[in-house]
Amino acid sequence: MTSQPLSLLTQDGTYQSQMALPLDPGSIDCAQLLRDMIMTRRVDSEAIALQRQGELGLWPSLLGQEAAQVGAAASLFPRDVVFPTYREHGVAWCRGVDPVNLLGLFRGTTMGGWDPTENNFNLYTLVIGAQTLHAVGYAMGIVRDGDVGTGDPERDRAVLVFLGDGALSEGETNEAFVWAAAQNLPVVFFCQNNQWAISAPYSVQSRVAVAQRAQGFGFKGIRVDGNDVLACLSATREAMAAARSGNGPTLIEAFTYRRNPHTTSDDDGRYRSGAENDVWELLDPIERLKNYLVGSNKIDQDFLSKVAAEEQELAEKLRAGCRALPNPAPDHPFRNTYAEMPKELEDQMIEHLNFVEAGA
Repeated sequence: MTSQPLSLLTQDGTYQSQMALPLDPGSIDCAQLLRDMIMTRRVDSEAIALQRQGELGLWPSLLGQEAAQVGAAASLFPRDVVFPTYREHGVAWCRGVDPVNLLGLFRGTTMGGWDPTENNFNLYTLVIGAQTLHAVGYAMGIVRDGDVGTGDPERDRAVLVFLGDGALSEGETNEAFVWAAAQNLPVVFFCQNNQWAISAPYSVQSRVAVAQRAQGFGFKGIRVDGNDVLACLSATREAMAAARSGNGPTLIEAFTYRRNPHTTSDDDGRYRSGAENDVWELLDPIERLKNYLVGSNKIDQDFLSKVAAEEQELAEKLRAGCRALPNPAPDHPFRNTYAEMPKELEDQMIEHLNFVEAGA
């Protein structure tokens, strides 16, 4: 039988403790979590508007998944490394990635080559499931660098990799699970189970819950309410602490729902009902945390007004920044493929530049 997702906040904003989710809410800046969720949603809505205006080729929305992403990101230490899919706009926001840089990938002005060493947030991955192997490989390097289990919080670190429920059907993901378990690697797999792999419901992919699948690979799995930011924070904090200490991988299932289509090119009305979406709109993660904070007198209208003003500033920055993104130079793809360009690739670049110049 599938277990119910663990939660700490009820929908009306009541906090209820869970032994499996240790967390002192008084030690958490919950107002900051709310701000991050609101700003993340604004990035998402502005990007959709820009795509509709022809400024972006595509945009993958995260509407409804803000709590999962912000909660997970809040558990990270500076030296922890993140491997996202293509929808982790909230994690990118929390890690300090300029959201205008995210737009460049979908505007076609960049290959996605921002420097991951600036914030330990790696490139968006469009190949479904590939980032799980990237994460496991990086975790192997962390072990070989001796940055696990030393007891020094300034040195120990781990990898957090995000995936959707659809990635569980990919061979890369299952290979990553096998290797992470066999090598006892410091990696946490954070699956946002939004219940739809584009048009395929989770029920056609698996007969058991996401978290339960971890047992077959030999490591821990935990299922949490993905619309509860505190539950996601607690579960990820525990899993990352275990990974940094040398206690191996964890699979976290954040059970949530993507309320927008898979991307701006998708028509989700062809495969799921509006009534289903209406139910999940009532379970909105931002409203849940807001109910808790208002009910416990932790925020007031002045706070919300300031965040609304920040939202507007962000929106204006995104619109102007998107349109001002420079077109990439013709040698850009060649120079951002290898750290040191091989002779063969250099020859190809020169041939390409000559071709471009001849056609100018």
